[in-house]
Amino acid sequence: MSKTKIVIIQLKEIIYTAIFAGLGILLILLLIFMFLPDKKKDPDVQESAKYTAGVWTSELTIGETSLNIEVVVDESHINSVSITNLNETVTTMYPLLKPSLDDIESQLCSTGDIDSVKLSENSKYTQTLLLDAVKATLEKAEKK
Repeated sequence: MSKTKIVIIQLKEIIYTAIFAGLGILLILLLIFMFLPDKKKDPDVQESAKYTAGVWTSELTIGETSLNIEVVVDESHINSVSITNLNETVTTMYPLLKPSLDDIESQLCSTGDIDSVKLSENSKYTQTLLLDAVKATLEKAEKK
């Protein structure tokens, strides 16, 4: 006939096993929640803070003259674009410089997107030169 086996389990062992099983489950749940992607972030929504606020400058060389392009931005908007060391000699030699920059500034301040700036036929090359300098300045201002 068969012999009946009796297993004796102490209450202390059951309690320790339950505690360690609970901690193991808790650790697994914690790891799952830590490494799952956040569902609150919508990929279609862009970050509101695009730039680091401040005054950003870059240098533009025309002939032998170096001009400083200054772009003032807040966190999500371009506030102004200007040339800081523009003197009378430069404006005489390059008469389209100031009107071209004013046109670029008005478009950037209204739209905020440098890719949507439309170049005029009268000063296309001057505006392209200025726009490249403004792009370089905005790249410095972008949040990384």
